[in-house]
Amino acid sequence: MKHFLTLTVLLISTVSVGTAQQTLRLVQGGPGVSVPAGQSVRSRVLIQEAERWLSEMGYWTGAVDGRFDAATQTAVIAFQKWEGRKITGRLTFDVLEAIRTSGSQTSGGPRAREVGYPHVEVDLDRQVMLLVNETGGVRVLPVSTGSGKEFIEDGQTSVAYTPRGRFLVYEKGVGWEKGYFGSVYYANYITGGVAIHGHPKVPAYPASHGCIRLPMFAAREVSKLLTLGTIVLVYDQVSFVSGRPWAENPKLKQAALLNSAPQEYTYHTEKVNTAPGSFVTKKPRPRIISAD
Repeated sequence: MKHFLTLTVLLISTVSVGTAQQTLRLVQGGPGVSVPAGQSVRSRVLIQEAERWLSEMGYWTGAVDGRFDAATQTAVIAFQKWEGRKITGRLTFDVLEAIRTSGSQTSGGPRAREVGYPHVEVDLDRQVMLLVNETGGVRVLPVSTGSGKEFIEDGQTSVAYTPRGRFLVYEKGVGWEKGYFGSVYYANYITGGVAIHGHPKVPAYPASHGCIRLPMFAAREVSKLLTLGTIVLVYDQVSFVSGRPWAENPKLKQAALLNSAPQEYTYHTEKVNTAPGSFVTKKPRPRIISAD
């Protein structure tokens, strides 16, 4: 009987250890509470905590109010992208713990490749955009860029490619515009027909025809921040062009801005989705990518 009881205790201990490996222990100023790591966070107090950490690290959370809305989910996606985690858009207890860990570190959170002047960075590998201020502070949003897939345009095969390099916002749209591949929202054009714009579909992977898609809820405010002449750096692991020469030499930047005038499009007024916008008509000349 004694041996039987000993064996039973050992089995129970083994099961308890195995279960503990699949849970997280959270301490909220009191006794620890064990919860499944993949369980969604429902408490408004904990959601607000996650929003606060994310906002302090630079992720665009919207209001820090304990409501898991579209802005909060977008911030979670941006966090998962930056940290190289599985992209789910869910605030689970293991994601909350990762947010706490990253936020509590001195170097936690996204960092711009260049600092010292206001600009925008688009990290194509992580699929995020950073709005960078003079002191290096950032606001981070997830984006979806060129898919790299082939498509047919005017009978020609082209590639959905987001160009790498150093650009300037040379033209802006207000509200909805109808582009060659569909409507765009508050577009900020940086080269040819390529723009940073709001779009109803911003998947976790590259999916556009070359443009840089933003979540709809942030598009209007982003457009206000991206004034004409804003420097935009688009890069991946193997390509990076500094924007510092433009930031330090206004005449050089102005010359580049004048040379950025679009050559592929003419603009006409039209109503799109009951909202006034611009209808974008291509001139008959070969090109690689168009706004989508």
